[in-house]
Amino acid sequence: MGGFWDWRVHYLRFHYKDFVGYGRLEGDLIRVIEGDLFGTYKVTETTVPFAAARLLVPCLPSKIVAIGVNYKDHAAEFKKDPPSEPLIFLKPPSALLAPEEAIVYPEGVTKRVDYEGELAVVIKRRARGVTLEHAPSMIFGYTACNDVTARDLQKKDGQWSRAKGFDTFCPLGPVIATDVEPSTLRIQTVLNGETKQDAPVSSMIFDVPTLVSYVSSVMTLFPGDVITTGTPAGVGPMRPGDVVEVRIEGIGRLRNRVV
Repeated sequence: MGGFWDWRVHYLRFHYKDFVGYGRLEGDLIRVIEGDLFGTYKVTETTVPFAAARLLVPCLPSKIVAIGVNYKDHAAEFKKDPPSEPLIFLKPPSALLAPEEAIVYPEGVTKRVDYEGELAVVIKRRARGVTLEHAPSMIFGYTACNDVTARDLQKKDGQWSRAKGFDTFCPLGPVIATDVEPSTLRIQTVLNGETKQDAPVSSMIFDVPTLVSYVSSVMTLFPGDVITTGTPAGVGPMRPGDVVEVRIEGIGRLRNRVV
């Protein structure tokens, strides 16, 4: 599987023949899970070849809570002051897109669609008013996200729902890694083989526990909900025919083509 995969505990959702559900990745095999990954479940003896499975989005969140302007260098490239508290907005679950599926460019509506590679947090249990101390216990694991954005519409509208809410504008995956330490990770976005974003997660303005605690003070988080943690500098446009990858060592490569 290669160095992005084989030294971590990974869970995923996949489709194989008539099975749709969760599994645990073990080398080149997926071990099928019975039950609720965010509740009671067991890892069975049934296995599926990883190469034969079609990966789905790794969870089915009730909501995707996104964080804006959470890297100082990203704030600087847009000539914005770093926020004094986390800036939150929502992406609809209908925007979710699985690995290898196509990002659809809304031609005739927008003239610029950007990639934004991000680390995403997957929530483990119901969380409301969580303290900073207890925030890590609310986290199931981590995955990669591309917060696709119609940049011209973002500027035109003054708020971000339309610009970030189109169908296919939230690629997520490929897996949920449960034993990574986010502050040690590095995020890269690669467009057509060229690295466009490359930054340590530790350079975020607000770290992961702070984000989980803050968001839970505003809204109740449910198992499987996703918090995307912001993008570093280097965002830029994509066009139909482009291939974009968000790479996070220990989690994997989230790859999508633009059509």
